[in-house]
Amino acid sequence: MSETPVAEMSFEQAMAELEQVVNKLERGDVALEDSIKLYERGAELKARCEAKLKEAEEKVAAITLDGNGTPTGLTPVEGL
Repeated sequence: MSETPVAEMSFEQAMAELEQVVNKLERGDVALEDSIKLYERGAELKARCEAKLKEAEEKVAAITLDGNGTPTGLTPVEGL
């Protein structure tokens, strides 16, 4: 597991570590206390991935198109 704070991770980093967490939990050979820590880390990673996806969706939604569907600029999105 990475020691990088979840809040500093990119989407790709968080997703890769989340996959590792899930794999370890699915194996079922982790002690109970470690399973709890892994679950908590996984929950943080999942929330980070969801936040980064929402941020990306909002940026895509802010792209304005002309009549031909060509991007012409950005519409300001609150909070970005």
